[in-house]
Amino acid sequence: QSQGRLFGRQAYVGLDSRYGQFLFGRQYTSLFHIMANYSPTAYAVQYEPVVAFAGANLREDNTAKYIGTFGPVTAIAHWSFGTGVALPGTSQGAPSVGGNGEVPGQFRRDSAYGLGAEYAAGPFGVAVAYDQYNPSLSSAAGAFVGTGSFKKATIGASYTLGATAKIMGGYRWGQNKAQDGSTLILRDDFFWIGGNYQVTPALGLTLEYNYDNVKNLLGQTHLANPWQVSFIADYTLSKRTDLYLTTAFSKNAGLNFDTSAISFANGYFLASGQSTMLGVALGVRHKF
Repeated sequence: QSQGRLFGRQAYVGLDSRYGQFLFGRQYTSLFHIMANYSPTAYAVQYEPVVAFAGANLREDNTAKYIGTFGPVTAIAHWSFGTGVALPGTSQGAPSVGGNGEVPGQFRRDSAYGLGAEYAAGPFGVAVAYDQYNPSLSSAAGAFVGTGSFKKATIGASYTLGATAKIMGGYRWGQNKAQDGSTLILRDDFFWIGGNYQVTPALGLTLEYNYDNVKNLLGQTHLANPWQVSFIADYTLSKRTDLYLTTAFSKNAGLNFDTSAISFANGYFLASGQSTMLGVALGVRHKF
């Protein structure tokens, strides 16, 4: 279960052939999917500002997706007929975002689409992706006011150093506009860099730095930009089970960039007057 759904993360069916995969249902966006190999923490279970990076619509209902691999090149594209994302406003004065899915007679409302491509050969990899989400926007009273236009474009690259180390990083451009197509809700630039180091066959270390340059939020242009440093030590017990220690320090936002200008709070709230947060977690993970 996730977000009140029996199958909240993914639930889809599909066909696989030599021409590629065709998938239908609730799925991750093309941007989220293609950039997974360029996240140093691989979208870690703790302290990863993935919503700030990929958007609250990183999983979408009613989605048709294509994935094709042709030698070193992978291509991906998707269309959602109704994303099923409904979230409150992210800051004072911002509209509430999203609806419950498809709306009869309003084809664009709550639709979304995206595409991406990756080239990976030898030690080098690079990927690009674009994502657009057209959410319902509502007033503070809950009245529908129109359909917004939330756009993201990103590029990431990685390089493997021998058999034990890998470095990677990237940039994501973001622009959210209101229903009139001109009023700017948010404009930001998100950056990340980090690496992995395999100390032994069982023990791996990861370090990642994230920074978001919030250029404009509802007309405000001098906001404190959030940043975060994350560290993970992972020890493999078997093919599917591992122990992990993860820690992160954030500035100008809660961990994961929760409570920042551009994300959605998931539980890491900054106290009044607080500008930093430190988190540490120790856990066991079993992959099914």
